[in-house]
Amino acid sequence: MEVSRMTDASEGLLELHERAGGVLFQLHGVRVPRHYGDSGAEYAAAIQGAAVVDRSHRALLCLSGRSPARMLTGIVSGSMPPEPFDAGDGARKGRTEYSTILTPKGKLITDLRLFRLEAGEAGAHLLDLPRAGLDGLLEHLKRYLPPRFARIQELDSPPGLLTVVGPDAVRVLDRQIPGFSTSPGEVESWGEGDEVVLDAEGPVGIRIVRNQDVQPLALDVVAPLPILRTLWKGLVESGVLPAGHGVWETLRIEKGRPQFGQELDRDTLPPEAGIHRRAIDHQKGCYTGQEVIVRIRDRGRVNRHLRGFLLGEHPNPSIGTPLFIEGRDRAAGEIRSVVQSPRFGQTIGMGYLRREAEPPTIAHLGAVDGPTVAVRALTDEGWELVERDPGRSDL
Repeated sequence: MEVSRMTDASEGLLELHERAGGVLFQLHGVRVPRHYGDSGAEYAAAIQGAAVVDRSHRALLCLSGRSPARMLTGIVSGSMPPEPFDAGDGARKGRTEYSTILTPKGKLITDLRLFRLEAGEAGAHLLDLPRAGLDGLLEHLKRYLPPRFARIQELDSPPGLLTVVGPDAVRVLDRQIPGFSTSPGEVESWGEGDEVVLDAEGPVGIRIVRNQDVQPLALDVVAPLPILRTLWKGLVESGVLPAGHGVWETLRIEKGRPQFGQELDRDTLPPEAGIHRRAIDHQKGCYTGQEVIVRIRDRGRVNRHLRGFLLGEHPNPSIGTPLFIEGRDRAAGEIRSVVQSPRFGQTIGMGYLRREAEPPTIAHLGAVDGPTVAVRALTDEGWELVERDPGRSDL
C-alpha cells in the first residue's frame, strides 16, 4: 500500500483548520495545527468545558483477508479485541486493545490500538498508530504478515480521528451524532478503550472510544473523513473550541503517558516505559519478542525507567538534555519531553533515569552540579502522589 494514500486523512481537515485560524507545523512529515491563536483558552476549554482536537495525523490502517485476527495474534504483544455486541437502538458496544509490536529482541517497532471491525475469522481489523511508527510497522508487516491470510486494505474513504476532550464531551457529542445517546455518568464508568459503534457506510462506521491518555474525560471519534468534516463544523459552530497539538501534548504529559516518537522509540523495551502493564498479555500464545519480555518479567530487570520531572521555574531544557544523579559522574538519563503545565503550576517533563534513582528523589539537570529537579514515578493513572511536595498533594 502506498503511504501517500495514508496521508489523505491527515490532509482532509486542513482547510477547516486554516479557516479557524490554525497555525500549522510539521509533525513527523504531516501538517498539524499547533494552536489556533490562544493556547490558554484552548487548554481552559479542555479542562472546564469541551475542546475538539484533530488527531488524524495518526495512521489508521485496515487489515483484511482470510484470517487477520489469527495473523495479528502472533505479531502483537497484547490481547486481541473482542467482537462488538448488539447494544440495541442500532448501536454496538466493543473494546479496543492497546498493544505493541516488537522486534525479536523485545524492543518497540511501534505501539498501537487494535479495533475489531467485523465478526468472524475473516473479520477486518483497524490499526491506529502514531505516524512515527508507520514506516517500521509497514516494514515489519511486509516481513511477517502472510498476504494469503491478511493484507492492508485500501478504503474508498480513509478514516480519521477527532478527540473531544473535557467534562462536557458527552453532552456536545450527543447533540452532533445521531444515535449516540448516553449519560456522562455512564461514559465515566467506561474502561479505557471501551467503545460504542454506530453504523455508517463502509467498514469503519462511527466509533466513539474512551481515551485515557489525558486527565480530563476524552472521547475519540473514528469515522470516514466526510463524517468527521461534518462533525467538526457542527462542534465548532455550536461553540466548542478547536485545540491544537500543543494543548494535547500538555494534557498528555500532565497525565504521564508516553508517546512513540518522543518518550518511546526503537530502543525502548516496554517495561522501561511502564507500558507493559497495558500492552502485554502474558496469557496469550507466542508473539515476536515474547522471550525477552518473559525473561524480564521472571528473572531480570531493566536498567532505566520512564520518570516524571518537576522542573520548577527552570527554563525549558532542550530535548535530550542529560540528567545526573548523586554518586555518578556520567549522565544517568535524559529529558524526552517538556511543557509548561497549568495544572502543576511549573515546568514539567518526562524522560528516562537509571533504576537506582528510585523516586521520589532528585536529579541534576545538564551537569553533575546542575539545577535540581524532582523525580516522580509514573503509573497508568498518572503521576504518583507525593504528599511531601509542599502545598501540592496532587503531585
